[in-house]
Order: sequence, then C-alpha cells, then structure tokens
Amino acid sequence: MRDMGELKNILGINARSAEFLRLNKKRYRKRADDKLVTKRMLKRKEIPHPELLGKLSSIAEVEVFDWMSLRGSFVIKPVQGLEGGGIILVKRKAKYAGEWILVGGGKIRVEDLKIHARDIIEGRFSRNNVPDQVMIEERVKLHPKFRKISKGGAPDVRVIVYNRVPIMAMLRVPTEESEGKANLHQGALGLGIDMATGITTYAVHKGKRIKYFPGTEKKINGITIPHWDKILRMASKTQIVSKLGYVAIDMLIDEERGPVVLELNDQPGLSIQVANRNGLRRRLNRVEGLEVDSSRQGVKISKALFASGFVKRIITIPGEKQEVGIFEVAKIKIGKKKSVEVEAKIDTGAYSTSIDKGLAEELGLLEKDNVLWEKMYKSSLGSQKRVVIRLIFWLRGKRVATRASVVNRSGLRKKLLIGRRDLKDFVVTPGKFKPRDVKGKRIA
Repeated sequence: MRDMGELKNILGINARSAEFLRLNKKRYRKRADDKLVTKRMLKRKEIPHPELLGKLSSIAEVEVFDWMSLRGSFVIKPVQGLEGGGIILVKRKAKYAGEWILVGGGKIRVEDLKIHARDIIEGRFSRNNVPDQVMIEERVKLHPKFRKISKGGAPDVRVIVYNRVPIMAMLRVPTEESEGKANLHQGALGLGIDMATGITTYAVHKGKRIKYFPGTEKKINGITIPHWDKILRMASKTQIVSKLGYVAIDMLIDEERGPVVLELNDQPGLSIQVANRNGLRRRLNRVEGLEVDSSRQGVKISKALFASGFVKRIITIPGEKQEVGIFEVAKIKIGKKKSVEVEAKIDTGAYSTSIDKGLAEELGLLEKDNVLWEKMYKSSLGSQKRVVIRLIFWLRGKRVATRASVVNRSGLRKKLLIGRRDLKDFVVTPGKFKPRDVKGKRIA
C-alpha cells in the first residue's frame, strides 16, 4: 500500500456516502441524475456541451421520430442511465438508406434503433428499472491528441470537484473491450492526471494497475491533456452552478470546440484513487472550509496543493523551484534532437559553470559555431587561454541555457560543475538526493 499512500488517505464507499454524498442535497441531485436537466442547466449558464438532437419520451414518439434526419455521427443514451449502460455510438451513415455504421464497426438499422429506444423508455437501463426517456445527441469529434491511444471512441476527462476546487482527475480511454465507451466498468482504461500540469501519471485497467497500454509497449504516463487549464475552470464552474457539494464532472475534448461537459455524477466511483495512486480523503480534508471565491481561485488552489510527485520528476512546474543535491545527473544537449547524461557537481562556491575540456571535445561542444569567445588571462601558472562555450542542459527536468568555461577537470570524477549563476531556480539541499541514471541505478 506504500504507492497508494497511507490507508487513512483512501476514501472508502461508506465514508464517501456518510461524509460527502450527504452534501448533495436532494433537490439538486436531479441536475446530475437526469441528463436532460443537466443539459438545460449547462445551456442556461453558457457552459459548452454536446448538442441535443432529439428527445423521446414515449413509444409513440419513437415511431413518429424522423430517424432518417440523423446525419453524420450521433449518440443514443438513456436519460437516467448509469455506468454506460444503454449507450449506442453511431459513427456514420452506411451505404444503404436506413443503416448506420457503429463505432465498433458493426451495422445498425432503423428498426434496431427503434427497438433499443423502446427498451430505454421501458426502463431497461435506468436506476431501479423505472420508465425513462431517450436522448439523442451529437457525437463529439475526436481530438487528434487521442487518435493513437483510443479504440473506437473518444476518451473523456473526469474531474472530482469539492468546495469549488478540482480535487482529482483521470483520463478514461475506450478500448475494444469497452466498445468505444469511456467506462471503467466495461473495460476502459483510467489514467491518473497530475492536477498542476495535466500530464498522465499512472493507470488502472479492470481494477489492476498497469504501466503500458494493453498489447503494446507504449507507456501510459507522460501524455499531456489538451486545454488543461480550461478543463479545470469548467469543472469548477459546473460544480458551482450545479450546487452539488461533491461531484464528478465528465468532459470530452472536441477537435474544434475544445472541452465540453458531457454529464455530472453525484456518486462517482473510487477507482480514480487507484489510477492516481493517491487517496481522496487527505485532498478533500485539505480544502474543506477554505473560502474559495471563484473557479479561477479554485484552480489555483488545486494546482498549488495537488501537484503529483511523479510529474515533478519529469517536468518542472512553472514558478516552482526544484530541489537538488550536491551531486546530480544533468542532460547536456549535443545536437538538434540529441542529449547525453553527465554526472555533475553542484557548487554554490563557484559563480559560473564549467566543463571538462576532454568531455567538451568528445561531445562536439568546441565546434567554432558553439564557442562564444576565447580570452587570454594571467594566473600563478602563467598565461592561459580560456574558452567559453554555449551550453544547454537539463537539471531535474528544468532547461538551463547558459555559458560555460572549458577547463581541465581530468583529475576530477565530475566533469561538469554547475555554479550558482545557473542555480537561481533551484534550492540546493546537501545530502537529500542520491542521483540515479535512467535505469534507476544509484550513482556514487
């Protein structure tokens, strides 16, 4: 349980119901449970959402509805459905009239759509099998960012919001098993997202943690979610207008329009904790009682409190100083798309950065176009020529562009010395870090 944090930080079903779901007053729950009510609320508050193409409330309306008027791609779903049940994703019209191609690749006819619509109205997919309504809405265009990772459908982003602060988020990615639906219960993937940067971190599939997309060697971490700041602001704003105290906002990212709110869930599942390898309880407790004036403030609080430790290892959060030890591994740029890892010493006693002459020659850094200047200077050893070169390196994920003196460090173990001029955005903590190479092996 070490990766998941302490047990007390995991929010269980009983605690969720007793402590947080009770905050969702009965008169506001319909704004999440009834998708038509959700759409009316979003439209009234001018929050982007998929366009409603049709609503069927009775068997008679199913028969008289002009099904042939449905062009392009669309979605049919129950108004009060749950866990993705009863949803049909239509990709496009087929060759012959009265037929459509499904997202999964099969075909469906008008009569099949009518039968499915009647099943929805009779309550087959609703809570407690009570009579329901059919909702037909536009199918959002898949954002190019997700074309290589999604199977048949569009991934959605779930953001849990409490007290106007986005608490935790995940990207739900459809698979062949889930038939294009972004629902974890039907086999979709859940990818945790760092709140500060919008970068994916860990993942869960069928309740188990995974590191790679199934059947591939492609890592699930490191994917940047488009429009991340807008997603967080929209999630916070939607929670505010819904007046639900604890709610999950599900959003799709349209290729042209950006984020659109798909639906609200006032009883969100808890697998999001596994996807993030982090518990909800501590995060909820940290924002409880805070005075949050707006969605923008809520987003600022979220980014400040809930930055993932995983992402801090691969990217620097703007404005935040990174901690470094006395000995680190720096990645030196040696070409347009190449870099090499070098052991470095962090020396606050030296003002400028310097690099060993032999290493500089080996890396091609002494080429004429990379030399800034050469200068003769006198020392106790006599007159010497000092070469200063252009140097770009990454330290703890942060890019540093500087100049470096070329010196003879052949007798020293660390061929790169980083001086305090290039440490303004870092905090030096002696003894805290023992550097590792890319394979995780400790460097002495």
